[in-house]
Amino acid sequence: MTQAQPMSAPPSPPLVEVRDLRIGAVTDAGRKVEIIRGVSFDIAPGEIVALIGESGSGKTTIALSLMGHTRTGCSIEGGEIRVGTHQVARMTERERARLRGVEVAYVPQSAAAAFNPSQSIMDQVIEIAAIHRLMPRAEAEAKARTLFRALALPDPDTIGERYPHQVSGGQLQRLAAAMALIGDPRLVIFDEPTTALDVTTQIEVLRAFKSVMAGGGMAGVYVSHDLAVVAQIADRIIVLKGGEVQEEGSTDAILHRARHPYTRQLLAAFEPAPHSPVAPPPEALPRPILEVVNLSAGYGARHDGVPAVTVLKDISFTLERGRNLGVIGESGSGKSTLARAVAGILPPFRGNIVVDGHEMAGDMRRRSREDLRRTQMVFQLADTALNPAQPIGYILGRPLQFYHGLRGKALEARVNQLLDMVKLPSAVKHRLPSELSGGQKQRINFARALAAEPELILCDEITSALDTVVAAAVIELLKELQRELGLSYMFISHDLSTVEAICDDVLVMYKGQIVEHLPAARMSAEAHHPYSRLLISSVPKLDPGWLDGLAQDPALIAAFARR
Repeated sequence: MTQAQPMSAPPSPPLVEVRDLRIGAVTDAGRKVEIIRGVSFDIAPGEIVALIGESGSGKTTIALSLMGHTRTGCSIEGGEIRVGTHQVARMTERERARLRGVEVAYVPQSAAAAFNPSQSIMDQVIEIAAIHRLMPRAEAEAKARTLFRALALPDPDTIGERYPHQVSGGQLQRLAAAMALIGDPRLVIFDEPTTALDVTTQIEVLRAFKSVMAGGGMAGVYVSHDLAVVAQIADRIIVLKGGEVQEEGSTDAILHRARHPYTRQLLAAFEPAPHSPVAPPPEALPRPILEVVNLSAGYGARHDGVPAVTVLKDISFTLERGRNLGVIGESGSGKSTLARAVAGILPPFRGNIVVDGHEMAGDMRRRSREDLRRTQMVFQLADTALNPAQPIGYILGRPLQFYHGLRGKALEARVNQLLDMVKLPSAVKHRLPSELSGGQKQRINFARALAAEPELILCDEITSALDTVVAAAVIELLKELQRELGLSYMFISHDLSTVEAICDDVLVMYKGQIVEHLPAARMSAEAHHPYSRLLISSVPKLDPGWLDGLAQDPALIAAFARR
């Protein structure tokens, strides 16, 4: 008698099923258009699926629809969305509210914008547990501290007592993940959660995300334009363009055997073209565009002129006209503080700042209008840099009025020209910032700086929110404008490939000091300081096994321990 063979268990059903999803939006002219066109995919329990594509491709729109949420002016027009046993598209708004935070949770791109600055971290992290009455407060706080440990946060027993401004950007991003995970959701949506982080902090955050997701058996949707990050965390990749799926496959297949031309275009844009320095005119050589001498700055109340916390310590460097200087380093190294000090936003307590031969007052409030015009800053967080109550045309028009006195048709024509320069249609001027994607808002930030017609632009992580294709286009735009206008850039970034693509020289900052000053083209070969080597070795690769292999590198583990 033949022995019966044991029956294999049937495959578990997908946790998420999306079928023929169609989402509509109303244009500025009042016409309804489809922005998501017949998208279908599944997500299995324990699987992380990445949605990639350029700005406007529909990544975030699709991800938010899994919570039953659509942006202003948009609505789900057709198709099915099932999460667990819930038919999300058919639910009432009250039913969806009960779903969010418990079945589906969201980790935002900008943790700084997601936290209330007036409430403690713990109160905000456990808010979902309180709203849905999931557990008593003491139990919720204990669970939050467990999550803090799992996410490798410092001082897990006391960090909840702090306020958002008292932790670093990388820590705040992990705290946003804890806030999403407190309700034990089955599906977690990560919306560009590491774009604003330096490479070393990004590694820590990605490793923490992977550990928590694997331990909890949750499914995830990871929205990103950074293909190297996607390679480390996603099991499958869905490539989107114009609201349609172009290609879908395993992470390895998409990265190494992409079939669709658009996917290959995204992969090609991941490595920007090398920078060719623009030779300054001979008459400009004797006078640098920027000289910083023995600059020291910090925060907090001053005693005998010295602030309570010193961030920059005797910084000195020179930037020649028509050349670009990259500033790299981890969160807290002083990169953005340096830019704020040069701009006069944070007055230094010691040192000199000279722009185009003109000594600048340390406090921008004491600088002349012409001095203010010479140096403009593009801020990192577009969400907080643009006035949410004003249309884009007004935002761009203000500096045109202030610096150049433009009015009426001349003002409108220049606004249109600025939008064209940053590759946006003129109709955008009628929209509010909330109606734009993250990448579009960052381009508006840059256009606002260009409105002053400056000679020096301080760029603080301006490509961090952009997909690879748009970021590459912005880099080419910066080069083009530099050739035409003679601009110089101080470029703060955690993306070393972007720094190499646009900068001539690089400052490596660590704990408020310059530890190395290198030619950008020879940075990898000539860097000698241990911290410089750590930064270079921490740049993610287009290799799904890179992060796991890095975790086994004894030299890098030791370098992290010394930080």
